[in-house]
Amino acid sequence: MSLNEVTLQQDNGQPLDTESEVQDTPAPPAIPFYTECSEAAQAQLFNECEEQFAQLEMLQNEIILAEPDSDENPQEQSVNRLTAVAAELKQWQTRRPELLSTNPEVLLVVGAEELQKLNSQLELVLSCSQAKRDILRETLKSEQKWLEEKKEVLRAGTEHVVKQRLENERLSEHSVLQDTKKKIQKMKDYQNRLMETLADVLAEHFPLPTQETNADKKEKNIPQELNENLISLNEVLELLMNTTLETPHDPYISIDETFWPPYTEMLLRHGIAQRHPEDCFKIRLETFY
Repeated sequence: MSLNEVTLQQDNGQPLDTESEVQDTPAPPAIPFYTECSEAAQAQLFNECEEQFAQLEMLQNEIILAEPDSDENPQEQSVNRLTAVAAELKQWQTRRPELLSTNPEVLLVVGAEELQKLNSQLELVLSCSQAKRDILRETLKSEQKWLEEKKEVLRAGTEHVVKQRLENERLSEHSVLQDTKKKIQKMKDYQNRLMETLADVLAEHFPLPTQETNADKKEKNIPQELNENLISLNEVLELLMNTTLETPHDPYISIDETFWPPYTEMLLRHGIAQRHPEDCFKIRLETFY
């Protein structure tokens, strides 16, 4: 495949199989490198260089003699130098380059050296281009993979949106309201069952003190007066929960003679309730959330 065909395919946007092209492309022929010239060519080149150096010295002496005196204004000197440099630049731009030597043997050696340098530079450019091509190929693969993943996500999201839209069209406001009411009623029934179970457990394991219990404590010489208006542990917990839900800004309740002290102390010690920091006769339900 020629260079023009490769360029044409790149301009048309057609993909290139660069690996096969690089492998199929034959290696460039080795450039003959002439390192030495004949003695006659060397002598001729030496004489031409001597003539050029002599002409350069003569021009340099003329420039030194043509320099202005030091008494001249430095600003004028700068302007004159700038004018001279601009004129010299214009002359070099319009002048055609001349060969240092017309000897074909010298030109052959110099041309071979330049071609060798150009070949090395082109090989370096080729290696850099191949490395960049490999990096771009890997980047392309990762970008294509990322694109496929995003397409899958987009497809799944679109299907979900369409499904939800169809469901929303089927559901009316009345059905949504009825479903919400059923859920609320279900939660209320579940709460009632929990409260009943809690009341049964507390009534069984944490009963109110009776006259017999009080009599046993009197036999042990422990003075204990029984209040007939004591409330059960279940009622205490229910009062704490209702106060927390109804007045969350002030969830404390006051402890009076209806609270049996052992149960109150048990709630405080086990982290179920906590005492008011300023009033020891007030307690609240511990925050479990």
